[in-house]
Amino acid sequence: MALSDVALCARALVMIGAAPVSSFEEDTAEAEIARMLYPVIRDGMLAGYPWRFAAKGCWLAQVSAGETSGGPGNGSNLFALPGDFIRLLSLETDGGRVTRFELRDRAVLCEAGSAHLTYVGRLAEASFPPWFDLALIARLAAEFCLPLTESSSRAEYLFKRSEDQFRSARLADAQQSTPHAIDDFSLISARG
Repeated sequence: MALSDVALCARALVMIGAAPVSSFEEDTAEAEIARMLYPVIRDGMLAGYPWRFAAKGCWLAQVSAGETSGGPGNGSNLFALPGDFIRLLSLETDGGRVTRFELRDRAVLCEAGSAHLTYVGRLAEASFPPWFDLALIARLAAEFCLPLTESSSRAEYLFKRSEDQFRSARLADAQQSTPHAIDDFSLISARG
């Protein structure tokens, strides 16, 4: 079942014994805290791991050419990052991987003439897999706990629980594709 941003927050609030919300616009402490913290926590969770379900790719639009002020090298080009960008996974050009680049205020500076970005992007909550929902709900509960309950011991317990859920989610995500084989490793070839 796909959950909305409000539904994710409502479940987290229930975990700490607070009243669930049906809208971020409600005039309650729970709604105000959920409205303020949810986007940052969601993006932080997405940035915390190279999630396969959130991986995207695109060719970047060049903003300026020949930028030289403190970049990777002379003749560097500035490329605009997509609006849903959260975390860079790789940067490539027609000739292979770009090894020297620098992120700058919603753009990337590199010496390539063109750049293909693979990145973790912001998604609609309905696209989140169940294992990420569970990890996000646990993290939201941990973050909501202290401002709503003022119980530092409960918040500490919930943070530990959210770390366990985060590890489980990473494991589940990693199992969504075939592991990379080690094709050329000198110790394996030396064994014969």
